[in-house]
Amino acid sequence: MTLTDITLLPITTPCYFYDIDLLRATLDTLQQAAAPHSYLIHYALKANYEEPVVREIASRGFGADCVSGGEVEFAVKNGFSPDRIVYAGVGKTPAEIENSLDLGISCFNVESIEELDMIQAIAARKNLAATVALRINPDIDAHTHHYITTGLAETKFGISLPMFDLAVKKALESPNIHLAGLHFHIGSQITVADPYRLLAAKASELVARLHDEFRFTPDYVNLGGGLGIDYDNPDNNPIPDFSMIFDTVSQNLDVPASVKVHFELGRSVVGQSGSLLTRVIYVKEGIGKRFAIVDAGMNDLIRPALYTARHKIENLSAVERGETATAVYDVVGPICETSDLFDSDLTLPVTLPGDMLAIRSAGAYGSAMSSAYNMRRPASRYFFEKNKQ
Repeated sequence: MTLTDITLLPITTPCYFYDIDLLRATLDTLQQAAAPHSYLIHYALKANYEEPVVREIASRGFGADCVSGGEVEFAVKNGFSPDRIVYAGVGKTPAEIENSLDLGISCFNVESIEELDMIQAIAARKNLAATVALRINPDIDAHTHHYITTGLAETKFGISLPMFDLAVKKALESPNIHLAGLHFHIGSQITVADPYRLLAAKASELVARLHDEFRFTPDYVNLGGGLGIDYDNPDNNPIPDFSMIFDTVSQNLDVPASVKVHFELGRSVVGQSGSLLTRVIYVKEGIGKRFAIVDAGMNDLIRPALYTARHKIENLSAVERGETATAVYDVVGPICETSDLFDSDLTLPVTLPGDMLAIRSAGAYGSAMSSAYNMRRPASRYFFEKNKQ
């Protein structure tokens, strides 16, 4: 089934449409790219919480990267083994830490010395050993949007390099802490190799420092995720180039053979498998603008309003009827915010009320970031697969 075929189905819009076959092909490619290097992959759950999507990923034996206690519980419920679950995030509460210890998760990615102190206290009270990795800010520019750049010298995320020795010393001296590794995450929607080259070099340097200064070798380094997708040409590039980051890291990471390498990928795994489908309610003629007002809003897909992100928008109905004439539109939603704008000055086939539009590459940070703002009902969900497994 193609997206254009969907115009013939009796579906309710707005809705998210997921191509499970493409998801499986993406997972196959990811596993094949990681296998020669023996890299361990965790899925960054925050990218997409749809249960059929999550369960498909869990069935492949991936780990889960979680950033809240709710995500930890959701991961366990949907098939991830607790001993493959990592809990990251800057604001872990005492209750979330305790519950995660009780569930037997594999590791906490610790974002501050204060958090390390809290985990130690809770683990001591429960007479347990908590496994942790220290999230270090390597001060590397990921060349992406400033809202999703997370590895610079001083952000709310992670431990800055000047505090590295203090954090390591405290972790090694805490009786209920087992320091297992180092964790990094420099940003999201990264489309060039150079940040990964720099990250691999920095990780190598820090592992060497651990050995030289503390006579300690970590079990692993987690190099995060952040690989981007092609929002402009999703049909030409439906599956990201996973080998780009894996090969770059392999060529630039110099650590002992005993040190395993982990990645946590989200957007690149699920981003191209989902589209937001919406129907045109009105075509409004302004003085200098023509507005295609659709039934999806920023509550359904907030990325354009939040990041000024652009997604490819297609008029599926116009393709179906063979429309050849074009016009320029601002594609806007019904929310009472001027920022409820999916794209401006966009050339589309002549668009009519009732036409179905597809907002592409919405499988990541789409439904997961949706809300009920303006008391709107959640978008419907449809999952398509040619051959059910």
